Amino acid sequence: MTTVYAAMRDRFLAVDPAAETAAAADNLDGRALECVAVHPNASDRVFVGTFESGLRRSTDGGATFERVGADAIEQESVTAAAVSPDDPDVIWAGTEPSRVYRSGDGGDTWEHRDGLTDLPSSDRWSFPPRPHTHHVRWIEPDPHDAGHLYVAVEAGALVTTDDAGDTWRDRVPGSRRDTHSMTTHPDAPGRAWAAAGDGYAETADGGETWSRPQDGLDRTYCWSVAVDAADPDRVLVSAARSAREAHSAERAETYVYRRVGGSDWERLDGRGLPLGEGVTRPVLAAADPGEFYALSNRGLYRTRDAGDSWAEVGVDWPERVRDQTARGLVVVP
Repeated sequence: MTTVYAAMRDRFLAVDPAAETAAAADNLDGRALECVAVHPNASDRVFVGTFESGLRRSTDGGATFERVGADAIEQESVTAAAVSPDDPDVIWAGTEPSRVYRSGDGGDTWEHRDGLTDLPSSDRWSFPPRPHTHHVRWIEPDPHDAGHLYVAVEAGALVTTDDAGDTWRDRVPGSRRDTHSMTTHPDAPGRAWAAAGDGYAETADGGETWSRPQDGLDRTYCWSVAVDAADPDRVLVSAARSAREAHSAERAETYVYRRVGGSDWERLDGRGLPLGEGVTRPVLAAADPGEFYALSNRGLYRTRDAGDSWAEVGVDWPERVRDQTARGLVVVP
């Protein structure tokens, strides 16, 4: 049974898309949610990062949450979380200010992976709304190499490690400076895709070099990226003209684009997915072959034909979420 874990800024739901039913977490109300992480082989264990309330873990599929890592994760704001593809007990967390932490026992104990802010570029890292600080926006473990991770700092750098955080490699020429989200693919070694405030980028050599195919992408403040489970050459990305048009419901105007192989980007207008004026940037997630989900302030939507047509997953969201941005989306087939 497919389960979709969906988080808006102050609302978390575990959704059964077949039955179009959803269960809300009992004890996340009032938390400012930032991210969601789940491993498909341990889907009852859900991690949610919050702003100023630490890292939360559920062991009952998202029904209830408890705080974990409070004794080791020094920061209250957990802005990124990920589970290692090859080991569901290895959990990664990123914070504001920028730090990276690792757990090897499913979240019971944590260790700081030091050295991130010793990188030369760190003197220039800054998050514009809070310019005195910066944070880890995304952590993407490599499904083909357990020691290799991509870590996106908002804003300033996309950095990597080849030894699970013992050492760090600074940003390389061609990589984006304001990466918001990334994805990898189990059938595409070396490849990764990045959606960033300064545009889209992709790599075919594990982050050594990056290309920036932009043709057809008429909005380049990119937020979320997803790749077809059956075809790593089919990519979807959400984008706006600016941060204001992406995040502010009053000024929002965002779209979803698709690129297949070496073709230009195609905007997916008029296919059943709410886009354009009033829509905050969708968060995207891939599921079965040809299947994607999109979460925005207009609700949860699904396509089964790689974006040609979309239908709403009929789940009741509080009216207040129409003024919010989606914070996290994970699909467990």
